[in-house]
Amino acid sequence: MKTLSATGLKALKLAILAAPVIGIAGIASAQELKIGLSAELSSLDPHYHNLTPNNLMARHIYEPLVGQDEKQALKPALAESWKAIDDTTWEFKLRKNVKFHDGSPFTADDVLATMQRAPNVPKSPSSFNAYVRGKEFSKVDDHTIRIKTTEPAPLVPTDLSTFGIISAKCKDTTTEDFNLGKCAAGGTGPYKQAEYVAGDRVVLTPNENYWGGKEPWSKVTFRMITSAPTRVAALLAGDLDVIENVPTSDVARLKGDAKLNVSSTVSNRVIYFHMDHFREVSPFIKGKDGSEIKNPLRNLKVRQALSMAINRPGIVERIMEKEAIPAGQLLPDGFFGTSKKLKPVAFDLNGAKKLLAEAGYPNGFKMKLHGPINRYLNDTKIIEAVAQMFSRLGIETEVETLPSANFFTRASQGGQGNVPEFSFILVGWGAGTGESSDSLKALLATFDPKKGMGATNRGRYSNPAFDAKLDEALRTVDDAKRDAALAEAMEISMNDVGLIPTHYQLNTWASRKGVKVQARTDEYTLATGIRKE
Repeated sequence: MKTLSATGLKALKLAILAAPVIGIAGIASAQELKIGLSAELSSLDPHYHNLTPNNLMARHIYEPLVGQDEKQALKPALAESWKAIDDTTWEFKLRKNVKFHDGSPFTADDVLATMQRAPNVPKSPSSFNAYVRGKEFSKVDDHTIRIKTTEPAPLVPTDLSTFGIISAKCKDTTTEDFNLGKCAAGGTGPYKQAEYVAGDRVVLTPNENYWGGKEPWSKVTFRMITSAPTRVAALLAGDLDVIENVPTSDVARLKGDAKLNVSSTVSNRVIYFHMDHFREVSPFIKGKDGSEIKNPLRNLKVRQALSMAINRPGIVERIMEKEAIPAGQLLPDGFFGTSKKLKPVAFDLNGAKKLLAEAGYPNGFKMKLHGPINRYLNDTKIIEAVAQMFSRLGIETEVETLPSANFFTRASQGGQGNVPEFSFILVGWGAGTGESSDSLKALLATFDPKKGMGATNRGRYSNPAFDAKLDEALRTVDDAKRDAALAEAMEISMNDVGLIPTHYQLNTWASRKGVKVQARTDEYTLATGIRKE
């Protein structure tokens, strides 16, 4: 007897669900919105894990003080306005007549409680500490707060756009209880949590008393469907109204379907490789004979050789089917804090071999690459292709891919002593603030939990010159000077190959006719940005 895989069972369930509704699709979809997400959430706790699927869901339920539009420009949210009183003091005026889902009023006390909780959630794989640390929050009155910093901090409004505000009643609620919906007060957002089945679905219902006005959907169901073909099939069958992360192989076909809409924009997400900078001996690197060797990734010429051996145009052309852009830094050109001097490293296999020999590895070594399954567009194909590229360089490369939840936990703290476990990993990062300081602080700053720096630095890269330039940028109030300092910090880290960027994704959504999706650079699939035509 044949058995179905988990993916097959999920596809079968979707097919069965789709069958009876095809004939009444117009009626069933009149008020309910059904969305297919490409990645699983790790939690509904808005502060547990700084991860795109978690953050996009939290935006429906918990609002930040400062909002972001579809291009990540700042706009008022729970704060109506903000201003710098002096170089080290910010004042935020909070919106009045806002209520939490249980009807209790939103005040400055809720902001203070959130700022105590957000950076300190136990067992967080990637916390929000970097956005709160170094700030002293105080209440002026029920609808005014002030924030003191020890040094000039021009990015305070940007930092406070990255996570949601909870009720003070929920300050001590555990992550597990957030998942179960036991934060009775809820948030202030346009939707309420109705159901969460880990790995399967989230169901939201509208907040009828939302200060921002009524939403057009009576219910929003998010289905977590990591299989791209299954997502597309569910959309075509009428089981879903919207899907995100349209497979690159299907973009042209769906654009040509008169029954569908397709929306896309360049992403703030870079796909990159992080590598072990901190261990003398790296656990997944061996000599060609299988013997233990010193960690070659600590040698700049080895890192340069690996970057040079990656054929970025080939990845974009053949694997991403032109739905991506080769990357030479952490954000595409035009974003604040990027460098005009940095370009994608040119593919040069012979040059890479020469560098590897100069580094003392003329015959290469053995290495295992790790990455997540179905977290990023074509992630498994990319890591397999890069493994082949490294093998041509003379580095015998093995691949192991893992479910996202397992991968990220192990990549962050799976090693002995809760250090990152792997030697070389494929990962993606979307700049939540829409400018480069967010990426530089999280991915490349020296790991320091007390300072909130390097929270997602899974390679434990550390460069004092880079840290100094980044610190300078973060203290610089003048926008033009801060832009230049961030660009210089980017150049230091990229020239030192702190990590290896490969490409920027294009964000693409597809929806049935009658439903229009507002494409966003941050990849967030927001029901608030989906409207009837």
